[in-house]
Amino acid sequence: MPILDQHTPSPPAQVPVPIPAVNAGLAVMTVLRNYGIDAVFGIPGTHNLEFYRHLNSLGIRPVTSRHEQGAGYAADGWAQQTGLPGVVITTSGPGLLNALSAAGTAYCESRPLIVLSPGVPEGEEFADNGSLHETKNPTGAAGAIMQWSRRVRSAAEAVTAVHDAFELFRYGRPRPVHIEVPLNILEAEHDCPVGLLAARPLRGPAPAEVYAVETAAQLLRAARHPVILAGGGSLRAGTTLTELAELLQAPVVTTLNGKAAISEAHPLSLGSNIRLAAAQDLCGAADVLLVIGSKVGSAEMWGGSITPTGTVIRVDILETQLGKNLDADIGLIGDAGAVVPQLLASLRGHTAMPADLGAVRVRILDEARALDPDLAAISETIAEAVEPDAIIGGDSSQITYFGTSTFIPQQRPHSLLYTPAYATLGYGLPASIGAKIAAPERQVVCVAGDGALMFAVQELATAAEQRLDLTIVCVDNGGYGEIRQNERDRGIEDVGVNLHQPDWAALAVAFGGSGERAENLADLGALLRTARSTGGVQLIHVRLPLTGDSAPRPGHPARTLRQEDSQ
Repeated sequence: MPILDQHTPSPPAQVPVPIPAVNAGLAVMTVLRNYGIDAVFGIPGTHNLEFYRHLNSLGIRPVTSRHEQGAGYAADGWAQQTGLPGVVITTSGPGLLNALSAAGTAYCESRPLIVLSPGVPEGEEFADNGSLHETKNPTGAAGAIMQWSRRVRSAAEAVTAVHDAFELFRYGRPRPVHIEVPLNILEAEHDCPVGLLAARPLRGPAPAEVYAVETAAQLLRAARHPVILAGGGSLRAGTTLTELAELLQAPVVTTLNGKAAISEAHPLSLGSNIRLAAAQDLCGAADVLLVIGSKVGSAEMWGGSITPTGTVIRVDILETQLGKNLDADIGLIGDAGAVVPQLLASLRGHTAMPADLGAVRVRILDEARALDPDLAAISETIAEAVEPDAIIGGDSSQITYFGTSTFIPQQRPHSLLYTPAYATLGYGLPASIGAKIAAPERQVVCVAGDGALMFAVQELATAAEQRLDLTIVCVDNGGYGEIRQNERDRGIEDVGVNLHQPDWAALAVAFGGSGERAENLADLGALLRTARSTGGVQLIHVRLPLTGDSAPRPGHPARTLRQEDSQ
């Protein structure tokens, strides 16, 4: 091989092929903007630049995460505040695959998410020729995780896929979708008519069959002790759910995805505590149990169950859910946004005896506090220090499921960011970032364990770069506290669970924020109030045990077989 010297001519520079500005990337981003999307999450890459080219001109805010998984979780936090689907732009291959855990979360928790990615040019599928980011079957991988994954063949087909996604999110069970646009299409001029790029008008929600509604109403009218169990699907009912509860004088217990379906300050609310035996017993003892928009998932039952002694009425948008985990005697197939008003209309004029929930409320709170008194106390301190409508970012941490989920009551839905079924680590911080971008007027506080926070610590840079007022409370038990206790419960010595801790306060400073350490509950409250007034990215490190009590905390039954679900 000849040695090149200064006289050897360099190879000619490759002249880039001009890419038309009016390309498929513009078509896709235009239709998204027409549906109201004004922020997208992701990382620019070699192959996805024709999506990014058009963001500024369309008024869409690009939020660059430091990992595509974080982009997906940030998009989820954003979506929960806006009512629109989160949108993630990945590059081909590794970028898409990095986002799949977030897509799995959205699928499991029934959240709306659109993942856009470029794909190899048409004709190069499965070529195995060593091209950049080559992946055997990216749409197959995405389709195995999401509701659907489509590799489109034209700009018009890509735009139609966006419309189909919104159709699913608006009228079906919201779950993530993936649209892959081959590079030769993404970079080519599009000829979509203007009408195709317009958002489709919103239809009304689907009602249930009238006879079934009347049958359910008769049972509810005759009930002496009705109870409502509200899941994530119940949130579509809005304030009509509160009206129904008041009309029936029915206590409302929610799942974590249904948290604050009615305000948790309401006298009929028993909070998002279906995991507790006291709430399960209440549901089981009801003469009519009305389940709205919930699969009554086993992950939230913590080894317990609901054993009905009365009639079970279930409301769900999918018929397949009516027998999921709890058989329905009466099934109302429809959108809660239509079915709850139908029930209200059928029950018009009904009067019920006022419910006395004092004893069951005390039992629920006592049971929750006994799970971990320290984490309950930390959560109550946070509740006192934050704004009444603060958004609390949670993670798969003991501080969330033993603490904030019960002891920080919420007045509005989607104010606790959490994934109770998928139970991933690293969700809380990026989801909090997305929520703050969507709702800058509200205080957002991410409360996570040290293990969970380390899964997404790089997103501190995202928060600082986006100039967000965001407070992070890192509750540090020295590693994976839940799994540590699980090991001890099995007679296993601590293995791989006692982890090295960074200087968390200094780490926050290194990322462009501020950091402090709370030595006790008084410190924590004062630091939270200071952070609230100071603004910027603020991290407060809380090392357990605050009281000096080093006794092990109990693991809870739902987590005994998990490998990573811990603080």
